[in-house]
Amino acid sequence: MMPPTPPPVPRPPHRSIAGPVVLILLGVLFLLGTMGILDTHHLGLLFAHYWPALLILWGVIKLIEHEQAKRLGQPARGIGVGGVFLMLFLIGAGLIATQVARLDWNSLREHTHFGEDEDWDKFFGGPTFNYSDELSQDVPAGSTLRVTDDHGTITVNVADGKTMKVSLRKTVRAEEQKDADSYNSKTKPQLTVVDKVVTLNANTQGGGDKGVTTDMDIFVPADTTLAITSSRGNVTIAGMAADVEVNHHRGEVNINNHTGNVLLNLDGSSVRLGQVKGDVTIQGKVNEVAVEDVEGAVHMNGEFWESTRLVRISKTVSFRSSRTDMEFSRLDGRLDLDSGDLRADSLTGPMRLKTRSKDVSLEGLSGDLRLEDSNGTVEVGLYKPGNIQIDNAKGDVQVTIPPNTAIKVEARTRSGEIESDFDEIKVDNRDHQSSASGSIGTNGPPLKLNCEKGAIEIRKGTVAVVPPAPPTPPAATPNPGKRLKALPAPKAKPVESEN
Repeated sequence: MMPPTPPPVPRPPHRSIAGPVVLILLGVLFLLGTMGILDTHHLGLLFAHYWPALLILWGVIKLIEHEQAKRLGQPARGIGVGGVFLMLFLIGAGLIATQVARLDWNSLREHTHFGEDEDWDKFFGGPTFNYSDELSQDVPAGSTLRVTDDHGTITVNVADGKTMKVSLRKTVRAEEQKDADSYNSKTKPQLTVVDKVVTLNANTQGGGDKGVTTDMDIFVPADTTLAITSSRGNVTIAGMAADVEVNHHRGEVNINNHTGNVLLNLDGSSVRLGQVKGDVTIQGKVNEVAVEDVEGAVHMNGEFWESTRLVRISKTVSFRSSRTDMEFSRLDGRLDLDSGDLRADSLTGPMRLKTRSKDVSLEGLSGDLRLEDSNGTVEVGLYKPGNIQIDNAKGDVQVTIPPNTAIKVEARTRSGEIESDFDEIKVDNRDHQSSASGSIGTNGPPLKLNCEKGAIEIRKGTVAVVPPAPPTPPAATPNPGKRLKALPAPKAKPVESEN
């Protein structure tokens, strides 16, 4: 008899790719941080907020591998010792990062006492030595002042005459007084005048790797054009009457009572502007924004990580980020924007808004509207409507029409129902698709509503007035070192972070 054929030796299971995929993603993120494409601070915030997504990705990959092994008749490979250690590291690092991101570092710094003063001196590399200086220079009318300070606050105010005056306060860290005196002499500010261009350099880098901070109070004629480059310190400008450009990194920019255009190029900074008679442009990577009472246009382009508030803008407002593209003609009320919400009242169109994963609420809208949203609810209260078209995917839509308003309605939704307060609008609700159409009054503009996986509500308003903008306190200059706080949000929905 022939010997029995031995059973085939099962092939060993394939190696899991879950761990390598997670490591590749982490490596790509850290590479983007070291290359300067992603800011390190925001890279840490991304990890603190979204690290559980790595575990979810890991689990999905392991589930796919398990099902694939079953189809091939192979034993499924487990997590393994290395995978366990990597998973524990991700959980531990993620929990720590989340708690660290929630800390109020400014408050902690103010209320923490780390031993005696000499303990702090040892921790930061030596005691501090303070110096002061003053500069003055006659400047021609209509001059341009270029200021550079890479570590310190800059405050610009209007001078009484035609002479520029600068008051400097310098802090130097060193082991001994003689070392501090040497660093102080090496970091003397540099002031030059060529034609109508005045250059003021704080020269803090003259001390090498020693910590030198120079705060400057600058008084110049009101008609002086400003070009400021600053980092690691606040910039405050008040009462000027010419154009200003600020290039700023890691701090706060405050401009009040300004006549002229404002251009801000920011990298991890916050901004507060008030009473500006000119156009405002804000671009770059921005934290908090509070802008109010602008007689010109406001243009915002970049990434806005935290809350954005606009109040009373007389001309065009445009906002562009990776998630939101918006433009409208005028804002008589207030607009609040963060990671999950966009709320505004008393707007004038034509308005164009395209966003995603955001709840939208517009009240007192006049003029045309073209709105596209996904993964969020849309609520629009009309005042004097023009041509309105709203397209929303995976979210409800509610439109409120004021009394005695002529308008022609066409609505359609899938996986949802339509409700209407108007007898003139005929509603046809079915299992997979609902529709409504009808005219309120005669010769009204069109109102087109398209919704995917959501309900549509067409409501009748009670009073046809624009809701008044809530009062806001005047912009104030924050104390150096204090974090800029946006104006208080409406009580209905708290402001969250914009990412």
